Amino acid sequence: MSSSEKVVVVATIQVRPGTEDEALAAFSASIPPTHAEEGCLGYALHQDREDPTRFVFVEQWASEDALQAHGTTPHLRELFGTVGALVTGPPSIIRTAAIPVGDAEKGVL
Repeated sequence: MSSSEKVVVVATIQVRPGTEDEALAAFSASIPPTHAEEGCLGYALHQDREDPTRFVFVEQWASEDALQAHGTTPHLRELFGTVGALVTGPPSIIRTAAIPVGDAEKGVL
């Protein structure tokens, strides 16, 4: 994948039971500055319907360079500092490249 291709990231974060509200507040605070980052095409937070301690970020970045820059931002470092004590382990982070199949609008994020 070249550094100019779009990157879709799925990041799953598991928090300790009873810390969901605190984690949600920290995650929510990080979203507006992330949306303002150059190269952020989408950054959406989700909570597992069956396991409310599992949060999922679905992200779309204009390029690998934009994603790498995101990883160095002060607001992301602050988020990691805040949620570090709440999580049960490291996040699962999957970086993907789209495979356009089917409907041109529905087949690619």
